Amino acid sequence: MLERAKELLEETIAFVSKDAQQIEEFRIKILGSKGELKKLFAEFRNVPAEQKKEFGLVLNDLREKAEAKIAELKAEIANSEGNTSQKREDYTRPTNLNELGSRHPISLVKNEIIEIFKRIGFSVSEGPEIEDDWHNFSALNFPPEHPARDMQDTFFVEKDPDIALRTHTSSVQVRVMENSNPPIRTISPGRVYRNEAISARAHCFFHQVEGLYIDKGVSFADLKQTLLFFAQEMFGKETKIRLRPSYFPFTEPSAEMDVSCSICSGKGCNVCKYTGYLEILGCGMVDPNVLENCGIDSKVYTGFAFGMGVERITQLKYNVNDLRLYSENDKEFLDQFKGSF
Repeated sequence: MLERAKELLEETIAFVSKDAQQIEEFRIKILGSKGELKKLFAEFRNVPAEQKKEFGLVLNDLREKAEAKIAELKAEIANSEGNTSQKREDYTRPTNLNELGSRHPISLVKNEIIEIFKRIGFSVSEGPEIEDDWHNFSALNFPPEHPARDMQDTFFVEKDPDIALRTHTSSVQVRVMENSNPPIRTISPGRVYRNEAISARAHCFFHQVEGLYIDKGVSFADLKQTLLFFAQEMFGKETKIRLRPSYFPFTEPSAEMDVSCSICSGKGCNVCKYTGYLEILGCGMVDPNVLENCGIDSKVYTGFAFGMGVERITQLKYNVNDLRLYSENDKEFLDQFKGSF
């Protein structure tokens, strides 16, 4: 009996398996209610007296090692299955919504501009990106010899001098004036195209939001207050503006509007050319010729217009120092705007 017990002890120590069924069979064989250990304990009374102590020690050692061995092998199987389940894809699980995408910064700023002007009664108008000469140039008081008509500034379609990619969204304003009666208060957001060299400050395509207000008694003071409201809503109540005399064929008088540079807080940097201000839009009173071209009596109605580049405003708002980043699809740049809607 003692020899049998020692054989079972050695068998237990040597037993190895990764099969759950084999481990269970081994447990039943050694520790089961009809197993070998139970039989050996039943034979204890028949063991000679001088062997009882050694026999008892071997049986206890067999039980402890068998229980420990079985527990260890079962734990290894459980850990192995756990690791496998972590690597296996579960296609029944719901989609993980934690990884939110992001809107493009141009879209974010364009939408913000629209919302600001909507709050003071401006509607939104849109038009085609491929325009004819009348809506893009002639109706806006561009003389035939104006430089903007030259190939260096405009992308003409199939070399047709009468069809081109629009160079501004003022063409949409012409369509609104032709098909509406004053009072008119609208903004025209959209993409525009100009044949310019690509640099940190310019691109061959960009986005504009142009505004138009026509009614009786509209003055330059109305224009200035509207633009001051916009600048402070967009950049903060401490923002300053300045208007500088300029020239545009479709407005008279005309002005360029600058805002205090938010990148350097007005101290001067390479973006604002060390002036403390950055030009963001052009504006002025609608030229009477433009009103007449669109069928509006310039003796009864006056109006103002303005046009701003969305890229430039985005540059100020988010401290972007290179306009080319907007169109390079750089994931690290775009990830900064995650969760913004």
